[in-house]
Amino acid sequence: MNHNEKSNVFKPFSDNTLQFECHKGISCFTECCAKLRLLLTPYDILRMKNRLNLSSDEFLEQYTETLFEDHSRFPMVKLSMGKDKGHRCPFVTDKGCAIYEDRPEACRLYPVGRASALVDREQTTREKYFIVTETHCRGFQEKKEWTLEEWLNHEGVKEYKAMNDQWLGIITSSKSLGPKAHLARKHQMFCMVSYNLDKFRQFLFGSTFFDHFQVSEALKSRMGTDDAALMDFGFDWLKFSLFGEKTLQTKP
Repeated sequence: MNHNEKSNVFKPFSDNTLQFECHKGISCFTECCAKLRLLLTPYDILRMKNRLNLSSDEFLEQYTETLFEDHSRFPMVKLSMGKDKGHRCPFVTDKGCAIYEDRPEACRLYPVGRASALVDREQTTREKYFIVTETHCRGFQEKKEWTLEEWLNHEGVKEYKAMNDQWLGIITSSKSLGPKAHLARKHQMFCMVSYNLDKFRQFLFGSTFFDHFQVSEALKSRMGTDDAALMDFGFDWLKFSLFGEKTLQTKP
């Protein structure tokens, strides 16, 4: 997609409002659920694997591909499209999304797009929203109007943002990862914490980790069963292990 094509698709908000509606009766229903390059965040994966009652390993093997790209500091995971001619999302049906309540953040936002970054030493995420006006979409011809705030609330985006923005601060950090000889090990740690919570839980509870770091018994108990609590702790661990931030306290 060249610059002119991008400018035609990605439109700025006008008066912070959006005219759009998607429903089963619209002629393009589910056309946007195909041929996607949909990068998954840790919270996306958590919600999807739990919805499908799969382990992290099973979900990653069945539904994702890992990308190692030169422009990214860390490996990314994307949702695999179907092998059929239409290359549709594996969860789309004629009736809509089979995991609608637990669909990824990018799907919740659509047709709104979000560019964001969490700059080192800043507490608030820098973000910019825009409208994705793909030619196949007839939703823009519907009469329903939203403010941006109404759209985000309606689609349940804020819960995803709260979890994903912590991870965003890690992948957009400019802090050094240290010697090149340590990169492979740090990438492995990043992938485990970000994408495979089951293995991260085994790493914590099946090793001497808690002998070396100060973690309250209440938090340990929560992390044994609560994936969101485990993920939240994992982000602090990544900041500590990747960048040397003082997010965890070692025992004397």
